[in-house]
Amino acid sequence: MHHLSIDLETYSSVPIAKAGAQKYIQSPDFEILLFAYSLDDGDVQIIDLAQGELLPQWLASALSDPQYIKHAYNASFEWGCLSKFTGTLPIDQWRCTMFHGLYCGYTAGLDATGKALGLPADKQKLSTGKALIRYFCVPCAPTKTNGGRTRNYPRHDPAKWALFKEYCIGDVTTEMEILHRLENFPVPPELEKQWQTDALINARGVAVDMDMVRGALWIGETTRDQLTEEAVTLSRLDNPNSVKQLMQWLEEELDEELTDLRKDTVSRLLNGNLTNDTARRMLEIRQELGKTSTKKYNAIEAAVCADGRVRGLLQFYGANRTGRWAGRLVQVQNLPRTYVEPLPLARDLVKRRETASLRALFGSVPDTLSQLIRTSFIAEPGNALVDADFSAIEARVISWLAGESWRLDVFRTHGKIYEASASQMFGVPLERIKKGNPEYALRQKGKVAELALGYQGSTGALIKMGALDMGLTEAELPDIVNRWRDANKRIRDLWYSMEAAAVQVIQTGQPVGLRSLVLAREMDAGNNLDFLTIRLPSGRKLYYAHPSLGQNQWGKPSITYMGMDQTTKKWKLIETYGGKLVENCVQAIARDCLAEAVERLEAANYPVVFHVHDEVVVECAAERASLDDIAAIMGQPVSWAPDLPLGADGWVGAFYKKD
Repeated sequence: MHHLSIDLETYSSVPIAKAGAQKYIQSPDFEILLFAYSLDDGDVQIIDLAQGELLPQWLASALSDPQYIKHAYNASFEWGCLSKFTGTLPIDQWRCTMFHGLYCGYTAGLDATGKALGLPADKQKLSTGKALIRYFCVPCAPTKTNGGRTRNYPRHDPAKWALFKEYCIGDVTTEMEILHRLENFPVPPELEKQWQTDALINARGVAVDMDMVRGALWIGETTRDQLTEEAVTLSRLDNPNSVKQLMQWLEEELDEELTDLRKDTVSRLLNGNLTNDTARRMLEIRQELGKTSTKKYNAIEAAVCADGRVRGLLQFYGANRTGRWAGRLVQVQNLPRTYVEPLPLARDLVKRRETASLRALFGSVPDTLSQLIRTSFIAEPGNALVDADFSAIEARVISWLAGESWRLDVFRTHGKIYEASASQMFGVPLERIKKGNPEYALRQKGKVAELALGYQGSTGALIKMGALDMGLTEAELPDIVNRWRDANKRIRDLWYSMEAAAVQVIQTGQPVGLRSLVLAREMDAGNNLDFLTIRLPSGRKLYYAHPSLGQNQWGKPSITYMGMDQTTKKWKLIETYGGKLVENCVQAIARDCLAEAVERLEAANYPVVFHVHDEVVVECAAERASLDDIAAIMGQPVSWAPDLPLGADGWVGAFYKKD
């Protein structure tokens, strides 16, 4: 078996950040400029395709030869680029070093990963790359100085081109060094298969109703202009969208000092005793304008390919450690829900650009447009979309992981976890917690407790989950926390057992088994690598780099590791605790359930077009669109946790929605 490490430099007039790699590659002017490679760790070679050099015949043949495993950083890009000219290359022959780094707890980005691993200067990515990419890989603005050209070629700056070739060679060097550093911490074969499936799903994409998208953009723009014009007329402000100007105007009108004009502040004022009708309308306009963003529609329009499909919506291993997918381009992971009924009528009015009818029938136009974003994704003619969503997957997983038997019984029978939780917490018979009975009010407490308290959260978690907005008082919250923890003693014990096990492993270096998990400390002293690992039931591991013990604010041992801060995106020291480690494991196991379901659906010839959290969207021929069949595949026991109760439900339709 041979190993071929590859890096490409390319040109396309399509902006890759907004449009995605697939549309970028599909552009008629796309071309590969440089092809750098190393065979079996040999010296890096470069082929200057932009200046007429050709791939040697052995290399061209190796691209589809199973005896050559192809490695690249973000390998799906290289695979897609080369497939354009060769026909679709076998994805099972490719390995992604970026994914390998993500699997081991590092961040994305060749430069960032190299620095986090402490690569020597001669093995790190060259800092000149961004400027060279801007010069050679994207169109340039025509000027008098450059003779009005819209693109820079090697002949326009031979010195820069020579440096660009050096940069491309350096990327292969860095990629190989990262691969070697991590080779003692391999990616499991089944996870490699999932990466390959993900690449195929992203290349498949999903169809888009462009009439709907263009109608929404037109209505959004005209509505925004109308509201702004009305606000100017009412207030006589130069720019009513200016927070500073509007706050000053409102303070004068209301004779009240305001600290901000955030959504909750505007809602509070509107729900108060406003007697000034002009101020009320200005606040309503402010609220409406806050919902007029058409960014999602703009993102769809930017990313749609020539055949009417959007591709590249998913980022494999997008979430640190847990390995959950992240959204890209349109960000399908955080689309607004659809409450508008009837949806077909609303969509038809948008496509016909009938703003007045839309307002008359559905109220707020911006809010309606926001809810309809999902429905832009459609099935091709003759096909249908089938949506199947795991039911309460995290609640099921944490119950199974902790061995909380009463909860498992709920999921194996009626599945009403909010009602059952309230019954356990308050000692009320389950049959009493139903609509029409006074005990039904307890369901709300059971629901918010279930959503907020599974990972060692307390009153703050309840508030963050919206407990106060549900009508609960702050004084009630400590009792809810205590009752939920008393009803779920095994889950509570799991938090503390997890923390104790992690501390023990870090202190002693010896592995500790905890339920179906194994915590261990794994090292490669030669490469200065040190991890706390948690082996999941699937065989996959969670990696925490350079674990150590400190002291928290309560004087107890504090678990720390190096990782990417989710807010700042910086590589830094991060503190964790038992409940957080349990959350990581639960979300990771839920992710593994989804991954196995996706593989099963693909094997059953139910093509997945995208998935969101614990929800899978399939496009297939209308006559094969069976929710029962797909839900049954989703609900099959997983091989590594046959006693984990799974269930799924969903819908069949012509466009995407959220029930």
